[in-house]
Amino acid sequence: MHSTTLRGITVRYEDSGPGDGLPVLLIHGHPFDHTLWAPQADALADAGYRVITPDLRGYGGSGVTPGKVLLADFADDLAALLDELAIERAVVGGVSLGGQISMEFRLRHPGRVLALVLSDTSAPAETEEGKEVRNRMADRLLAEGMSGYADEVIGKMLASYNVAALPEVAERVLRMMRATDPEGAAAALRGRAERPDYRPVLTEVGEPVLILVGADDVYTPVSAAAAIRTLVPHAVLTVIEKAGHLPGAERPAAFNAALLDFLGTVADRG
Repeated sequence: MHSTTLRGITVRYEDSGPGDGLPVLLIHGHPFDHTLWAPQADALADAGYRVITPDLRGYGGSGVTPGKVLLADFADDLAALLDELAIERAVVGGVSLGGQISMEFRLRHPGRVLALVLSDTSAPAETEEGKEVRNRMADRLLAEGMSGYADEVIGKMLASYNVAALPEVAERVLRMMRATDPEGAAAALRGRAERPDYRPVLTEVGEPVLILVGADDVYTPVSAAAAIRTLVPHAVLTVIEKAGHLPGAERPAAFNAALLDFLGTVADRG
């Protein structure tokens, strides 16, 4: 695990695979940390890719900023991390919140994106109802901590049937959620509530795009992935069967196969 100071905070991250490999930046969702990507980081590094998996500001071992952290803040943190690592351009991908940060990164730093990987995410701005829900949840996490929330949502983070069918995966996901600092999680929720509409960004994307989604995702269903595919006609859409909101954790073999196939086309493109 590496550590550096960027934009006033400590950022923890893993940098695996050969240093001269095609760089792939993978961004975790809420309320997790970089280890969510462990099955992908191992597979990609073994295939010769350089894989950067950071803990976002407020999550894992990275520093916490109380109050509100906008998706723009996360995107700029990641651009600063790439600067620190002397990486000019990378494949940028994320799941859920991480997917929205990937789109924000494409909005703010378009010249640095070789390709996009968008897993189980959505492009429209938050609704008024959604803003209220996220801000209430932020208040709750600050008051109660993460454990009750984690127990409530595990059957939505994973497909409900996978909680029992994949107990080691469920325990790993629960452990990440429970370990998250409530202040960091609350700040991200308040910032995410103010996210812009990323659909105009997507219509301008010319670089390769991979869209992944669990077949039984209840947070961002297949219809949300299909809507992104409509905006980016050249994108590849892959539905991962027997998975929910975190198909990279639930069905890593299928997820990795789709990701490696896509990255192969990006590498061939140069």
